[in-house]
Amino acid sequence: MKKLILILLTVFTSLTIYSQDITGQWNGILKVQGIQLRLVFNITKNENGFSATMDSPDQGAKGIPVTTTAFENSKLKLEVANARIEYNGELKEKAIIGTFMQNGQSFPMDLSREKTEKKVLVRPQEPSKPYSYYSEEINFENKKDKIVLAGTLTLPKKGGNYPVVILISGSGPQNRDEELMGHKPFLVISDYFTKNGIAVLRYDDRGVAQSKGDFKTATSLDFASDVESAIAYLKTRKEINKNKIGLVGHSEGGIIAPMVASKSKDVNCIVLLAGTGIPGDQLLLLQQELMSRASGVSEVDIQNSIASMKRAVGIISKSTNSEQLKIELTEYIKAANSKGPEEIGKISKDDYIKSQVDQMTSPWNQYFIKYNPATALEKVKCPVLAVNGEKDLQVPPKENLTAIKNALEKGGNKKVTIKEFPNLNHLFQECKTGSPNEYAEIEQTFSPTALDEITKWILNQNKNSRQ
Repeated sequence: MKKLILILLTVFTSLTIYSQDITGQWNGILKVQGIQLRLVFNITKNENGFSATMDSPDQGAKGIPVTTTAFENSKLKLEVANARIEYNGELKEKAIIGTFMQNGQSFPMDLSREKTEKKVLVRPQEPSKPYSYYSEEINFENKKDKIVLAGTLTLPKKGGNYPVVILISGSGPQNRDEELMGHKPFLVISDYFTKNGIAVLRYDDRGVAQSKGDFKTATSLDFASDVESAIAYLKTRKEINKNKIGLVGHSEGGIIAPMVASKSKDVNCIVLLAGTGIPGDQLLLLQQELMSRASGVSEVDIQNSIASMKRAVGIISKSTNSEQLKIELTEYIKAANSKGPEEIGKISKDDYIKSQVDQMTSPWNQYFIKYNPATALEKVKCPVLAVNGEKDLQVPPKENLTAIKNALEKGGNKKVTIKEFPNLNHLFQECKTGSPNEYAEIEQTFSPTALDEITKWILNQNKNSRQ
């Protein structure tokens, strides 16, 4: 009997040791805002415990040293200090259930010994080659800033003479497809327009993908200069009707389009897709309130965060000197976080504050906060279509559509169409709540109803315009 017990103990001990073996290759997929990134941790045993390296196949990185590798009582901890990466997980049967953290942000990520494959995103509206129309990779120069921008020009057919629109992307570094959250809205829009007889020019933002220039130092005014350069390029193309050049701007692009149209006689019409009509400082506060509420944040916390942001935005609005602004904002944020922890998401408080100040004092952010879209809208004389999704939390429809309409009417523009689409979000997807958390999960890239109405409006303007 004792021998049998000893045998059983030996068997169970060996099974326990085997099940707790952490060495080898562990695979996971990090999902951030619709982007899937494969990560691989290679763990080995050594005299002092464990060591590891990290691979990021999708970024072409291999053998990144893991500075801390600890495994005890089924709990695994991995740190890559210079990248501020930390992974904490628990070994359960054949998987490690855990959380990936970087720069204060946390994302669930499980690890498996099996090789993981990215989840195929279903995007039924995304066109595939060969297209039924002509598509050409092009370059054009912004002579003012001495940079070359790269894009795609699509034409219903290779020959002919067509009306055209330039697609202007929203905030943040965007490629010509305005690719975000696993969607390519500008590719879908371009495909639909071109199939309906409208040529389309879409391009990579300056400093993004194949376009030259520096995105980080640019403001909306610089991006407007890029649009003007795109217009100049189109006027050199024999396939383009020079009297029928339109602008279609999404989000920040809806600020830029009126900037250009207010100064250029070459713009035949503009479409504002969730464009803003209220000043940037007001928009940011409204965004914060609506998105926090949609995320389930308590009303007390919402009001506290709004009050804090209002103070910071106020400091930026009154600033005339960037260096002094950084000093004032640093002092304010330090005071606001004086009772907080010394580390925020494994980042020191000082580093956290510096990153916040750098972001808030960027040239783009300062310009955006101080800019009032009404100043350009009042000078726009061409036909305008302004549309919003009813559930847009980033550019709330009622406040912005009303402000756009009022500014255009104040300037005497009577060729204005305003439309609020029910149940659509900021990306013009049919949605439940409008929260950005839904963007990647929704299969639809752009509402067919909205796409059809916008297309018909553009075609109608071209019928009524001079030849």
